[in-house]
Amino acid sequence: MSEQKKNYALPIAMMIALFAMISFVTGLTNPLGVIVKHQFSVANWMTQLGNAANFIAYAFMGLPAGMMLKKIGYKKTALAAVAVGFIGVGIQYLSGTSTNGFTIYLIGAFVSGFSMCMLNTVVNPMLNTLAGGGKKGNQLIQFGGSVNSISATIVPVLVGYLMGDVAKAQISDAAPALFIAMGIFAVVFIVLAVMNLPEPYAEKTEKKVKDAHSPMSFRHFVLGTVAIFLYVGVEVGIPNFMNLFLTTASDVTEGAAGIGIDAAMAGSIVGTYWFLMMCGRLVGGILGAKYSSKSQIIFVSTLALVLLFIGMFSPTTVEVSMPVFKSDISFGMTTVPVSVMCFVLCGLCTSVMWGGIFNLAVEGLGKYTSMGSGIFMIMVCGGGILPLIQGALADITSSYMMSYWVIVAAVCYILYYAAIGSKNVNKDIPVE
Repeated sequence: MSEQKKNYALPIAMMIALFAMISFVTGLTNPLGVIVKHQFSVANWMTQLGNAANFIAYAFMGLPAGMMLKKIGYKKTALAAVAVGFIGVGIQYLSGTSTNGFTIYLIGAFVSGFSMCMLNTVVNPMLNTLAGGGKKGNQLIQFGGSVNSISATIVPVLVGYLMGDVAKAQISDAAPALFIAMGIFAVVFIVLAVMNLPEPYAEKTEKKVKDAHSPMSFRHFVLGTVAIFLYVGVEVGIPNFMNLFLTTASDVTEGAAGIGIDAAMAGSIVGTYWFLMMCGRLVGGILGAKYSSKSQIIFVSTLALVLLFIGMFSPTTVEVSMPVFKSDISFGMTTVPVSVMCFVLCGLCTSVMWGGIFNLAVEGLGKYTSMGSGIFMIMVCGGGILPLIQGALADITSSYMMSYWVIVAAVCYILYYAAIGSKNVNKDIPVE
């Protein structure tokens, strides 16, 4: 057993590194959405188009990514994903130098989404499998998610610092962050190319018999795909609209009004949400061997609903001091509305949802795990669709706070899934 763990140390480390890449590139769409709002003077729902392009790519690439995993294995799929990611981020960089920058930016976000989908398809089942599934699988995914959150914490703080005055910010201002992403892709491609990865579910060429079942034959998996669709929208929607609320002027005559603070400080506050996600995932990883995914998600979903209701209905004039993660990698106190603090604290709740839902959904799938992961990735497009709905609701109600009803409805379903819908009622299906 000790020898097995020793052999798996490098693959585990590489999968965790890829987790960090996923959040860094995906996280760029949040602060870039703030730039887009002011540079192109668009409505709230249009600020989420880059985010939508990134996540809707999952709907196109989810199944092909799962098929790639079975046909060419984990390593080649990961290498292809890294190469596509480099191209996608490069296109986003070019958008800052073009007269038709908004369109090119959306194309770059879409291409990057293909890469993130492929990487997610590799990373999650690999970590779950290397740990042996069950509580240990969830535990390792939570630890990987902690590193993922470190990258997500840095991105809004970094881009907020780079953009300076929100009213004058341009996509080109974020170029240093894009260069960092491209550099990470280049380095990881080289490392991946020279290392060996186990292939637990690679398809054997001699096996051509058509299977009578699929991941969709499992009720708990089907319900889990809905849960992950909604979860990604929750994870993205909470900080995205908090950023818009913080940076939008309080005296706007049309649309939803905010409090109009400095972009760098807004980035620090949003970065704190992601920092708390990292903390939550570390705690979830530590407790993962003791408490089941079901218990964790029931607890955090209930807590999230309490925080959301307090945040939505607290007067924005009621303020409190809270520590925020600053650009110099330190903490400092700043005064924010109670509502903002509650939304930031939701990061502790969303932290363990991804790993927990994935773990519950693929539990008992056996040989269907690879294709199940691909189907799962299709539903990640919820991270692009729900924020669009949230943005439309913000425009209709002229209120960022009321847009959070979309988040409340999604969290209610996640609570249902953990409590009831995650039970495997199809144990009669052979999975070996």
